[in-house]
Amino acid sequence: MPNARDIDAIAGRLLSAPQPMPDADDLVADFALFDVGTAPPVPAAVLIALVRRGAGYTVLYTERSANLRRHSGQVAFPGGRIDPEDHDAAYAALREAHEEVSLVPEDAQVLGYMPYYYTGTNYFITPVVAVVEPRAPFVANPFEVNAIFEVPLETLAAAQSYSRFRVTHRGEERQSWQLDHGGHRIWGITANLTRRFRDTVLTGTDSDDA
Repeated sequence: MPNARDIDAIAGRLLSAPQPMPDADDLVADFALFDVGTAPPVPAAVLIALVRRGAGYTVLYTERSANLRRHSGQVAFPGGRIDPEDHDAAYAALREAHEEVSLVPEDAQVLGYMPYYYTGTNYFITPVVAVVEPRAPFVANPFEVNAIFEVPLETLAAAQSYSRFRVTHRGEERQSWQLDHGGHRIWGITANLTRRFRDTVLTGTDSDDA
């Protein structure tokens, strides 16, 4: 079961500040299905919430509402666009988590940031890692979230938890990591981010097998 020393180790592998956005020509999407043209990248933030429970720590995921225009029904971390009035990526991630699952921002202690992740849908994502000690149950916003679930850190740390998800788009095969937990399938951007978190932050193995 992860303890305070493990959390300190996780914090030590994170960046102390979000990475700035590089020139668009230097951005390479990890999981691309669509041609986004020349539109500028959209700044966004997601929250990788390490939720402290009696039996240890878990990571919080959501299943997006089937009524959403983008990525409906898919599993995601809480998060979204960084609005102009947001102070920084951490503020945006916690604001979105509050809107989506009623996570109280004051219940979260931000540990740091992972390197940016650029998506095939033209989002420049800053992953924000925080320890969360919730004072109340999470509650899904029905307009945005269909379900909330948590995956133990031990499950995410185990290499055997991961397999490959493959999809053919316009005659070309694309693949991502995949995890199955409690009837939920995590794939695409969220699974790739989870694997990066596992390799570079959770275990510190920094696997190149991506």
